[in-house]
Amino acid sequence: MHRFVATDGVEIAYRTWERESTLPPVVLHHGFAASGSTNWVQTGLVDALLGAGRRVVAIDARGHGASGKPHDPAFYGEERMAADLRELLDVLGEPAVDLAGYSMGAIVSLIAAGQEPRVRRLAVGGVGAAVVELGGVDTRVMGGTALVEALRAPDPSTITDPTGAAFRAFADSTGADRLALAAQAEVVHATPIDLGAIKAPTLLLAGDADPLAARPQVLAGAIPGARLRLVTGDHLAAVRDPAFAQALLAFLNADQPGDARSA
Repeated sequence: MHRFVATDGVEIAYRTWERESTLPPVVLHHGFAASGSTNWVQTGLVDALLGAGRRVVAIDARGHGASGKPHDPAFYGEERMAADLRELLDVLGEPAVDLAGYSMGAIVSLIAAGQEPRVRRLAVGGVGAAVVELGGVDTRVMGGTALVEALRAPDPSTITDPTGAAFRAFADSTGADRLALAAQAEVVHATPIDLGAIKAPTLLLAGDADPLAARPQVLAGAIPGARLRLVTGDHLAAVRDPAFAQALLAFLNADQPGDARSA
C-alpha cells in the first residue's frame, strides 16, 4: 500500500500492480462504502486486467479503505475526490492513464476526465440518467437524510429505511468508518457536471436491473461519442458479471480510439 498527503492534509492510500506493458496504467476508483479491494480485487477485475497485460492502480477514496477518515463534511464531496485523483496522477508521473470508476467513483471519474487531459480512455459504471438530471448518483434511490441517519444510528435495529439499512449493514460488515461515510453522504455531488468537456473515448457500463443506473442511454447521449454496454445484474452484481470485465478489457485494450468507441 502506498500513500500521499493531499493538499488539504488528508492521507490518500493506493495500491499498484506492475506488469511489463507499453500501455498506460489503468486507474480504478471504487464506489461509496467500498474500497479498491472490495470493488476491484474481490470482484476479479484486477486479476482480469493483469491477465490482459495491464498495469493497475486502485485508489482508496478519502473516508474509505486505508485512506484518512475525517468526520467533517467539509473534507468530502466528489469534486474533492476528483482533486485527489488528479494529485494521484501527479504522484504516479504517468503522461497518460486509462480511468475506470464505479458508482460514486464514476462521478469522481467523470468530473476528473472533464478537467484532466492525461485521461486517455474512460470507463464508468453503476450510474445513469441521474448524472445528467441531478449532477451525481441517484439520490432518489440512495442517499439523502435517510442514508446519513442510518450511518449515524447508534442501534442499527432502529433503521426503517431499507436502502439505508442495506448500506449500514454493508459498512458494518467491512468495518468501515460510518461517521466518515456519513460525512461524504451529506455532501454528495448535486450540481451539473460538464460532460461535454470529456474528450477521452468513453464506455458506460450499466446493470440491466440496477436502479442506480436507470436510463443509462441518457447519460451516454450526454458524453461526446460515448458508447453504452448493458450487463446483467443489479448495482452490486453487475460489476461481477463476466461481461463487465470482458467489455472493459476490450475497450481499454482497443488499438485505436475509434475501436474503443465501438466497444
